[in-house]
Amino acid sequence: MNHLGTIRLETPRLILRRFEESDTETAFSVWTSDPKVTQYLRWKNHRSMTQMKELGLTWISKYSDPMWYHWVIEPKEIGYPIGTISAASINNDTESIEVGFCIGSGYWGMGYVTEAFAAVIQFFFEEVRANRIEAKYDTRNKASGRVLEKCGLTYEGTLRSSERIHSGITDVCIYSILAKDYF
Repeated sequence: MNHLGTIRLETPRLILRRFEESDTETAFSVWTSDPKVTQYLRWKNHRSMTQMKELGLTWISKYSDPMWYHWVIEPKEIGYPIGTISAASINNDTESIEVGFCIGSGYWGMGYVTEAFAAVIQFFFEEVRANRIEAKYDTRNKASGRVLEKCGLTYEGTLRSSERIHSGITDVCIYSILAKDYF
């Protein structure tokens, strides 16, 4: 793969860009402190701004790595980030990338994640030259499944008791799209 790191991507409604230290308060107030956002995720909602500041500094420190893909999702009409989309894992041997995402609950159902994911798929296939993009979600999180289907991913199956989220071990659905499907 041709790793390029987190470069700015743009869609008709969105800017996907690197997290900046000045985004810390917005990230905390819009999504990382929201228990609805983290209900089906591996991490618990943040209880303090300090947690978000430490996490943000960690993200920023990794941007020099060409294999670090982590964007904030910023709607142009809003002008501040409402969530993130990133490579949760990369397997260079199989040229595959797992994508994860989350946005503030106040922005659910507006098509922002679908638009962001479609842009990331295009980037990973056309620029990075990945062979496979996959995503997993807790079986109870049906909205994430709809995003994956709208972006052209195919359901591959349900992995029983295969992921630990902050509330315990859960079943996950796995979806993928291959370069040959995309092109």
